[in-house]
Amino acid sequence: MDYELGSTWEAQAYNFFKLIWAVTIGRDSNFDFPSTNQHTCWAMGPGPPHQPAHLPVGLAYYYLVDVVFPTPAHIQVRNASSSIRLSGKPKVILILFLLFHQKRVMEVVVTILFVVTAILTGAGMSASDDRLLVNMTIVRSAGALGAYCLDGSLPAYHIHLGFGAGASNWILQFEGGGWCNDIETCAERAQTRRGSTRLMNKLESFSGILSNNASRNPDFYNWNRVKIRYCDGGSFAGDAKFDNGSLVLFFRGQKIWQAIIEDLLPKGLGLAKKALLSGCSAGGLASYLHCNNFSNYLPETTAVKCLGDAGFFLDSPDINMLHTQRTFFQHLVTLQGIEKNLDENCTNSISDPKQCIFPQYLLKYITPPLFILNSAYDVYQFHHILVPPSADPRGHWNRCKLNPKACRPDQISLLHAFRVEMLTAVRSFLFNSSRGGIFINSCFAHCQSESQDTWFAPDSPQLLNETIAESVGDWYFSRKVSKKVDCPYPCDTTCHNLIGAV
Repeated sequence: MDYELGSTWEAQAYNFFKLIWAVTIGRDSNFDFPSTNQHTCWAMGPGPPHQPAHLPVGLAYYYLVDVVFPTPAHIQVRNASSSIRLSGKPKVILILFLLFHQKRVMEVVVTILFVVTAILTGAGMSASDDRLLVNMTIVRSAGALGAYCLDGSLPAYHIHLGFGAGASNWILQFEGGGWCNDIETCAERAQTRRGSTRLMNKLESFSGILSNNASRNPDFYNWNRVKIRYCDGGSFAGDAKFDNGSLVLFFRGQKIWQAIIEDLLPKGLGLAKKALLSGCSAGGLASYLHCNNFSNYLPETTAVKCLGDAGFFLDSPDINMLHTQRTFFQHLVTLQGIEKNLDENCTNSISDPKQCIFPQYLLKYITPPLFILNSAYDVYQFHHILVPPSADPRGHWNRCKLNPKACRPDQISLLHAFRVEMLTAVRSFLFNSSRGGIFINSCFAHCQSESQDTWFAPDSPQLLNETIAESVGDWYFSRKVSKKVDCPYPCDTTCHNLIGAV
């Protein structure tokens, strides 16, 4: 998650409290602390810096205070002449701002509250080591293929090489981040890190399934691990271009995928013994869409398998019985020229070929072994498919969206019905796939493989006494059948249910 201060004092206060929550519970988060002063504090938290937003804040100077907390932190402070990166194993680096200009009382109060809260709650945080930060690799040859991000920048990935017994094995992880399905939103996206590698952080934190720590990622820690950055807005599946003379947008996700694969093949991927294609959210959808194609790039002797995390987006009506997500995806497929890249067997078997972007229609045509990792109460789908803003203009669901305990009985009933739709969509796969795996829990969550606390940790969500990491490992290495479906909410006491906004 990214935390940015807003341009109003109310927004700053709200985001400061979000930041306090994230820091004190030790989640994988990035925080932007920008300033218009010559000193710009770029990031705080257990991860790499992101692009800053600018605030009308005068910063006299800052102190770095090293407070003994049992949790890691990463901070990068930049000014005109220096770049400093500090990290601590059992510590959090706190920045105390001395603010001035126009009696900025709100800033001072919120800053004090932030520091006091962190101090009071620090003792309850769990210890962990420094996170692995991996440099970005720009694919210089991508231009020859016409593979560009929305804004025309070159695509990129992050790679951390494997070692020992895992040196010949590869995991490729698609980054997630939603979609854009019209010119206006794509033009806006092109000016953010979601549409341009120029605006992305150049260091990426590898955790969860990408961790190189055996105690955190027991089955894949020593593999070659690759994070594919997402900058096309179409789940790496489009092939089109918009140019009206004043604005140019590249919808080249399919070519980005091709360029990155072709860049990795001579680096060892072409000799892989084992390979896993995975992804989260829009990246999870990409892992479904590209699973067959991935296997075509690799030798027949390579054990190719695919994992979709929070990517099983349902073709389901909203609370007003309107197909909001179907319409959204139809516009996405049309704008970005995705239809020609969808699975041919699927598109030939359905009345509307655009529907094959939904995994539930594509599922039976995916050839390599597949693992479905999803929550039956996926937060994104709850907020955007079942109850999109357009279906609830008066905000009757607002409290329920923020906290499932605040949901009314009738709202819980609709959520349970949505769960049943999810289980119905995977029923055939669950009972008939001999090589497939599945882990569908009843947590209010979205993306559970990249975050350490949900992937493999002492308090991670579990089904039948197994974490997600253990279940995925059992499936990949064929140690045992790995098919688990949770009971309805609220029966699962291992869930974190930090649903927030997505």
